[in-house]
Amino acid sequence: MPRFLFISHDGFGLGHVRRNCLIASSLRTMHRQADVMIVTGISTEIGWLGGPGLSIVRVPPMIKTSRHGYEGLSYSFEETVRKRRDMFVDVVTSWQPDVVVVDRHPYGVAGELRPGIEAAIDQGAGTVLGLRDVLDEPEVVRQELTGEGWAEVTELYSKILVYGAPGFCDHRAEYGLPIDPVYCGWVVEPVKPVPVEPRLLVIAGGGGGDGSDVFALGVSVLERMEGWRGALIAGPFADARCLSQLMDCSPARGRIAVHTNVAGCSRWFAPAAAVLQMAGYNSTFEALQAGIRPVLLPRWQPRQEQLIRARLLAERGLAEVVSDDTDAGEVARLLSRSERLSSSALKAAGLECNGARRTAEILVQLARRVRPHLPRGARTR
Repeated sequence: MPRFLFISHDGFGLGHVRRNCLIASSLRTMHRQADVMIVTGISTEIGWLGGPGLSIVRVPPMIKTSRHGYEGLSYSFEETVRKRRDMFVDVVTSWQPDVVVVDRHPYGVAGELRPGIEAAIDQGAGTVLGLRDVLDEPEVVRQELTGEGWAEVTELYSKILVYGAPGFCDHRAEYGLPIDPVYCGWVVEPVKPVPVEPRLLVIAGGGGGDGSDVFALGVSVLERMEGWRGALIAGPFADARCLSQLMDCSPARGRIAVHTNVAGCSRWFAPAAAVLQMAGYNSTFEALQAGIRPVLLPRWQPRQEQLIRARLLAERGLAEVVSDDTDAGEVARLLSRSERLSSSALKAAGLECNGARRTAEILVQLARRVRPHLPRGARTR
């Protein structure tokens, strides 16, 4: 019975743990006997985190405070790092996974994952680093890859997976990745087709922690779109007080429903006539997969990941990009004439949204090759 251990630093937003959960769900669908454990630093209760056959381990949370800075929520930074390190080592040595999957940062934000990764290798486990489609500005990532946070990655990781495609962002060419990765396509929740509801605008801001600009723009836009109704998808980190004030002051408040702590945006995007959103990994490709050509208001700090992703999609004719100073009337015009994407539009652009299944297949194959002749607890490097 193979064991798969996922961990992500989760310093801001939900993208990392969301990808892990979707891949874990595909693993369970493909291999019903698989044991899956997800280690996360998410600080809030999220209804969708978990599922049948998935164990959740919570480590002390960190939050991102600046472009390269983090701080602990319940303990000092140093104590948070120590506790996360010790807990991860304990999980690895006691649970003895066959495959360990780390999202984005090879050793965590301060090296706290490295002892656990080394322990997993000593036990014979396969180790996998998963990277999203776009990381940041190339020069920023290239500098990051020369630092201690990436030292000996080629020796300590069995595989590097990219949840994207090389035609969208080539990680070796753009970032100087030290090893050829395997491109798996985008990890996105499947969309169930439903009839489109004319004049339904969906406004989405990812986890919500930095969604105030898109929420404010969306409400302002809807005020100009007479006869339309809105569904505002506010993540669990949205400022409830500010959101309430925004709604109370809007003459369109009777036409807007606010939804919080949803598993993903797919069920809301499927019937939408138009979508205004940020340009985060998960929600952007959920919209595209639903056939939406979204209007994107990307975040450009502390990383330019969203801005780069938005521009790449706009170049392919798959999205419109606006800024926080774009006139609300112009945004309303873009949304009102929004056309749905054809079923073949993404494939024609080289974008495949089967990443969860493809990643699960790779992980199962890797688990089968992990020293099966050694009993658990008797593995050596």
